Order: sequence, then C-alpha cells, then structure tokens
Amino acid sequence: MDNRRYDLLLRGGRVICPASRIDGIRDVAVRDGRIAAVEEAILPSAAAEVIDVSGKLVLPGMIDTHAHVYQYVTGRFGLNPDMVGVRSGVTTVVDQGGPSCMTLPGFRHFIVERSDTQVLAFLSAYLVGGLEGHFYPNLYSPDGVDIDATVKSATENRDLVRGIKGHAEIGGFARWGIKVMEMAAEISRRADLPLYVHFGQLWGLPESGANGEDANTIMERVIPLLRPGDVLAHPFTRHPGGFINEEGVVHPIIRAAMDAGLKVDVGHGSHFSYRVARASLPAGVIPYTLGADMHGYNTEVPKPAGTPDEHHDDENHPFLGQARFSLTQAMSSMMALGIPLEDVVPMVTSHPAEMLRMSDRIGALTVGFAADVSVLHDDSGRFLLRDNEDTKVVADRLLRPAFCLRAGKRFEADSPILPRAIAA
Repeated sequence: MDNRRYDLLLRGGRVICPASRIDGIRDVAVRDGRIAAVEEAILPSAAAEVIDVSGKLVLPGMIDTHAHVYQYVTGRFGLNPDMVGVRSGVTTVVDQGGPSCMTLPGFRHFIVERSDTQVLAFLSAYLVGGLEGHFYPNLYSPDGVDIDATVKSATENRDLVRGIKGHAEIGGFARWGIKVMEMAAEISRRADLPLYVHFGQLWGLPESGANGEDANTIMERVIPLLRPGDVLAHPFTRHPGGFINEEGVVHPIIRAAMDAGLKVDVGHGSHFSYRVARASLPAGVIPYTLGADMHGYNTEVPKPAGTPDEHHDDENHPFLGQARFSLTQAMSSMMALGIPLEDVVPMVTSHPAEMLRMSDRIGALTVGFAADVSVLHDDSGRFLLRDNEDTKVVADRLLRPAFCLRAGKRFEADSPILPRAIAA
C-alpha cells in the first residue's frame, strides 16, 4: 500500500500567487487533481512524483482573457484551443465573441467539452458571432442583433458564458452609428454580465466615407453606456479610434473611466504598439488583464480549405500581423515597458479570475482549488521584441512557458505557434 500523501510535488520554484500574497520559494503539492499544500518545504518522500522547478516561476494557472478558439466554425480565424491553451502553458482561455446565441451549443459540444484547456466565452452580441473574425461587416448591423435571444442564451449558459463582446470602432459607426453598441450594452445589463468592448478600427470605411462620424469621439460616446466591471480592450492599439487621439494624447475620459471601475485589457494581438503603450502608461493607463488575442490571421497556421486566402485590403487589414507572440511574450512586453513582474502576474491570474467572477475556483494556488499551475522559464539576457509597426525593443528578461498542470495533469509547452527567443 502506497502511504504517500501527494500525487505530485513541484519543488523549489519561485511561487507567485497574488491572491494568497505569496512570493517566494515554495513547494506545491497536488492530490487528486487539486492543490493539497503550498509550503516552504515538503518532504519529497511524501509525493509519488517530484518535479524540480528550481529557477522557474510557479504561478496559478494562467488565464488568457482574449482568445479566438471556435476552430473551423470561425474559419481561418479560430485556433485550436489547446494550442493556445495548455500547450502554451495557459490553463484557461476566454473566447472573445466567437460563439453567438445561435452557435453556442456547437461551441460547448465541439470546443469546450473536447478540450483539455478550460474554455469559457464572452458571447457575441451579434447573431453570427465571429465568422472569419468579423470579415464581412454587413453581417454586423443592428438588424443582426437579437437582444432577447442573446440574453436568454447567456443566462441559460452561466457556466460557460462569462460576458458579452461588442465593438466600438469607426468602420461600424460610419455605417450604423452607436446603435449596435447601445444594443450590446442592453444585453450586458439584462444578462448581468460584463461587456468587453473592442476599440480601434476593425472594418474599413464604407464607400460613402465616415458619414459624419469621428474616430476621436467614439470613446467619449461609448463609455457613458458602460458600468463598473466592463472592459475596455486594446489600449495600446496602433489603429484609429483607440485610447490615443490624433494628437497622440490619451483621451481624458479614460482615466476617469478607470477610476469609476471600468477595467482595461491589453488584447495584444496584431493591434499592439510599443509607441502607443509608451504614451499611455505615463498617463496611468495600466492594464488590469492581459489577453493575447491570437488568431489565424496573426499566427502562422494552415488555413482551412475554402476560407479566404487574404482580406480584400491585404496587408493593410488590421487583423494581419507578422510579429509572433504569445501570452508569456505579452507578459515580457509589459516588463520591457517598465511594469514589474509582480504587477504583471496578477494580469494573467487573480485579475482575470475576478473579471470572470470565478475567484472562488481559479486564479490562485489555494488549497482545494483545481490544480491549475503554470510553470515558466524566467530568462535573463538581451532579447529582441518587436510589434507590427516594426518597433523593436530590447528586453533584459524573457518569460517562456515550460509546462502547466490542468486539474493536476501535466502538459508540456510544445505548441508550434510559440515564438522563439531572439537574442539582441
């Protein structure tokens, strides 16, 4: 009879758990797929398996608040959930606007139930969801929103749907004004879920032009529709209509909105700009969460047969991106911009858990929680990072995923889409 108390012991790593206020060398023990102990020293003989993680970071299972994983249904846009999840060192991913009230049952059956990664969703405000990543703007008019149906879908799928996704950008405003955003805000209020709002141009202008709309005024018109806990996405976007106006200054309403309880998610993707980030951070625009926003147009993966070879405006389309990245690379970018590691870790652990209203089960290394753990390499040196404006930054630290535990099961960080370290 095996009398050992634990199934697995992660020994000697630097444990950072903001929710538990732990930052130091600790051992983490797992039993029956759950966290069993977090202590300064646990006897190796107490565990059936011991993994030496000395020199590595041991974090609560990382949560990616901005993913696109409705694979195949969203065409080239949707990635395999485990490729951006457990195989990238991430234990929970949140699909932003892929499923809709019409397609959520398929999302649950074919994506959520078949993935090793924990997959959640912010339900699209639009009936069609994120088809080809919102490639066809005419599908996203007010006529393509059913408030009652979307509220019903969200409220009857509370275990899966943790918020609502909407877009506030000049391409849509030039076509329909603020109407769609007003409808998305009503869905959010009636379902009592946070609204995640994409800022920064998504669609090109219609042939008729901007029709009197101004990208610089979108922010100040949309924010009054929002409530504490709602999320402003893409603060560091390189596209018009974001947090920075044409003069390169952060909109004054942003700081006031954050003070009033609105949250900011990086939503890195191909939008991210070091130039804009450097202008925003001194103005107090500190992200609350850090979503990677990886999808098939900014990641090198084969496209499904029959999907568009390219967007109609090819290399100028805001979806496209050549600079490879990941959630851990986005963390490294935040550190390269001067945000300490200790402030970056909550952006992928305790803060997203709070945003999802799931702090009672994820985002912490709490005894009794599912054993979701991310183990990272913390490399020192000189590393070259770049964005899709081809701005280059030299970082002296680079985070890379080593492996993760999802409910106690180990997954190596072997995703083919993970970026390689580039020496500066």
